[in-house]
Amino acid sequence: MKKSLIGFTALTLIFLSFLIFLNPVRTASATSAQLTNPLQWDTVEDLIKAIATFLRNLALAVTPIIIIVAGYYFVTSMGDPARITSARKMVLYAMIGLGIILVAEAIVVLIKTVIGAT
Repeated sequence: MKKSLIGFTALTLIFLSFLIFLNPVRTASATSAQLTNPLQWDTVEDLIKAIATFLRNLALAVTPIIIIVAGYYFVTSMGDPARITSARKMVLYAMIGLGIILVAEAIVVLIKTVIGAT
C-alpha cells in the first residue's frame, strides 16, 4: 500500500512537471494575459452580500422544516423525556440560528457605521 502511494505520488509529480514545462502561456508570443471575471459580482463586498442573502433565504426555507420535524418528534415521543428534550432543543437551535441569520445584515451595517466606511 505504501509503495503504491509513493509510486502514485511520483507519477503525479512527473505529470505536473510536464504540464509546467509545456504550459502554452510561457511561450514568447504570449506577452499579455487577459483574465475575465467568472462571477457576476465585481467587488468582494457584493459577493459577501450575495452569500449572506443566499444564507438568509436558505435559513428562511429550512427553519420551518426543522420546526415541523421537531413537532413530529414531540408528538410521537409518547412521554419519552429524551425525545421531548431533543424536540425542544431542535426548536431552540432553529430559532437561534434564524435570529443570527436575520440580524447578520444589521451587524454588517453597524460595523460599517462604527469604522466609518460608506
